[in-house]
Amino acid sequence: MNEMPGWLKNATVWLVLAAVLFLGVQAWMNHERATRFTVEGGTLELRRSADGHYHWPGSVAGRQVDFLVDTGATGTAIPAAMARELGLAVVGPVQSQTAGGVAYGSMVLADVQLQGGVSAERLRVAALPHLDAPLLGMDVLGKLRWRQDQGVMRVEMAPPAQ
Repeated sequence: MNEMPGWLKNATVWLVLAAVLFLGVQAWMNHERATRFTVEGGTLELRRSADGHYHWPGSVAGRQVDFLVDTGATGTAIPAAMARELGLAVVGPVQSQTAGGVAYGSMVLADVQLQGGVSAERLRVAALPHLDAPLLGMDVLGKLRWRQDQGVMRVEMAPPAQ
């Protein structure tokens, strides 16, 4: 019987180990993502992710997005390319002070839905070029009761209407 060459055996072992490691890391990341956001009773909990930020899943004009919660931002913002792709109505120009300096973009109207039942219809949202991800600002957060403690943001949700 012909036996596989030694280099092929070694390569196979390393490929199998790499695949197992890759799948393990993917499973861990999926678990972390799934436990970052929970709703129990009337409290919604966001756990700080590995990047040091809170992320709140939701949608803009029906498109699923992962909002970066930015308690230092006055308003909600999305990438300008996303606003164009969604065909959002432009209501005027906007100038925004960002960590990288002044950014110029457009103010658009968008329906924003957040998991857990928070929504804002026809919200004025800054559409900024060079923005990597949607930012959820104090225009939405300021209307909610929330607190941060040891890497967990807790949002008290209003009880359902009777």
